[in-house]
Amino acid sequence: MADRDTIFALSSGRPPAAIAVIRISGPRASEALEALCGKVPEPRKAAFARLRDPQTNEPIDEALALWFPGPRSETGEDTAELQLHGGRAVIAATLSAIAKLEGLRPAEAGEFTRRAFENGKLDLTAVEGLADLVMAETEGQRRQALRQMQGALGRQAESWRERLIRALALIEARIDFSDEADVPEDLTRPALVIARELVDEIAAVLADGHRGERLREGLVVAIAGPPNAGKSTLLNRIARREAAIVSPFAGTTRDVIEVHLDLGGMPVTLLDTAGIRDSDDPVEREGVRRARERAGAADLVLWVMDASEPTQPAGAMPGRRDAANPSAAPSPPFWLIRNKIDLLGTALSNEPQCQSIHKNEQIDQTNSTLRDMVNKKLTARSEHGFMSTELEFDLSASSGGGFDKLLAALTHHASGFLAGAEPALVTRERHRRALEDALAALRRALKPELATKDDLLAEELRISARALGRLTGRVDVEDILDVIFRDFCIGK
Repeated sequence: MADRDTIFALSSGRPPAAIAVIRISGPRASEALEALCGKVPEPRKAAFARLRDPQTNEPIDEALALWFPGPRSETGEDTAELQLHGGRAVIAATLSAIAKLEGLRPAEAGEFTRRAFENGKLDLTAVEGLADLVMAETEGQRRQALRQMQGALGRQAESWRERLIRALALIEARIDFSDEADVPEDLTRPALVIARELVDEIAAVLADGHRGERLREGLVVAIAGPPNAGKSTLLNRIARREAAIVSPFAGTTRDVIEVHLDLGGMPVTLLDTAGIRDSDDPVEREGVRRARERAGAADLVLWVMDASEPTQPAGAMPGRRDAANPSAAPSPPFWLIRNKIDLLGTALSNEPQCQSIHKNEQIDQTNSTLRDMVNKKLTARSEHGFMSTELEFDLSASSGGGFDKLLAALTHHASGFLAGAEPALVTRERHRRALEDALAALRRALKPELATKDDLLAEELRISARALGRLTGRVDVEDILDVIFRDFCIGK
């Protein structure tokens, strides 16, 4: 590793700041410290240092210097850290001075973490957990990412892999040493016992309802409906800021607007979509197409309509499941929002309560004209299907009347949708694919016809072990490393 580049980068936040942290990692890290500070401090002890430009000897700043000789460092290499004042000029002068040193170059995105992975300091699941921790926006995401970074999945996968290797060793011994007197005849039985135990354990982890991925990605809520119904006003009120342009003219929103929120510690993404209607304007038609597409793929749809015009036409929502078409894409939950209720002179309470329409309630509890419009023009589903699953809210997005009911229900729904996600081991689709591959190979190994075919049984166990190795980054991961590390920030 002596001929490897030494890298450096600003690892703290965007300046100006009180303190800036610059990291250096590689075989020439100690030379860089000596050139900048005049000495290398004791390992893992902060030392006062006067930073100077190594070429001009001009003072740059007074800072703290730390020295972490490899392999006992975050990257596994010799690593130095400078904690200096966080002004832009100070940072620029320090980085410029470091760049003048021979053999040092600026780090690429995620390169410090990649070196830690390559030097065995982190497995690939911990690397992904670190990336998720940096990007976490809510408390739930932070807890899940921290568990992953600390090795929750990596340790479990490595334990499974070790047991698989023991089972494989038994089968290999039967194949290679079957003629030896001191080798037991029945080695297949204990190997299959291990395989059955692993099938049960891996299958249980996979049967988590994708909770980990859901918490990582968050709940996606599409606000849809006809033009000028108050969708953008509702989004702004939920977001508590002017995220979308509000106009009295229909068709103002042309593209999908995304807003990321923290509702009760749970991540939620709101989508404000174009008003759904027929139009001759090609730009508006494209907006309507995108609105239908995003609403059909959302986890929850808030269909907003003007309560003062309950019979206004609206286009059919895409992707709604119909009893007559069971092969259609599964539909997300669908809540009906009667907005602008203040125009009807109706008094609204802000008590956080809502009413659900259940299967056993009478049909005449809902206005027949509204019911017909929803069933025939919005959902294309049977009346029974709509009545049994949805919530309805009366509110005024502009004045806030009745809004707290919706917000309380939305927070409760997000918590329920993501409930139990924090203990989930699987947090990415890559994890799930690797475990599914391992499980499929184990199930093939347990087929009765392989019980007497030791070579085929051993191969299936090897395939399963390799799948678990891909999960932690032990084998066959070069093709995905660039994809994982490209989302890291510079200096991490």
